[in-house]
Amino acid sequence: MVDAGRRTQDGPVPISGLPERGRVLCHGFIESVTYVPAMQVAAFTATVVDHDRPARTTPAPTAQHGRLRVIWLGRRRVPGIDPGTEVQLDGMLAVRDGVPTMFNPRYEILSRQENS
Repeated sequence: MVDAGRRTQDGPVPISGLPERGRVLCHGFIESVTYVPAMQVAAFTATVVDHDRPARTTPAPTAQHGRLRVIWLGRRRVPGIDPGTEVQLDGMLAVRDGVPTMFNPRYEILSRQENS
């Protein structure tokens, strides 16, 4: 039995395989980032998906399957966290507004998309 989605035999779980809650180690690609205005409380948000470029022939993942919201509280920016970046995340998973969400996870940047 896998430890509550913590990791598979081969390593971190994919975003589409996340459990509903608990501590997880997962892997994915930054799809988008959100910056908040200076007047609001500092929080940097990223959306993480399984693939950096989803195939156009497959349907878009639902909010609950294939996407993870990651929020770093108290930060307006996290260096290296940009769209296309491959990351590994380790943290507590919860559901917020129907979307799997991690707050202030440990992260490792695995690769970055080249800019031409």
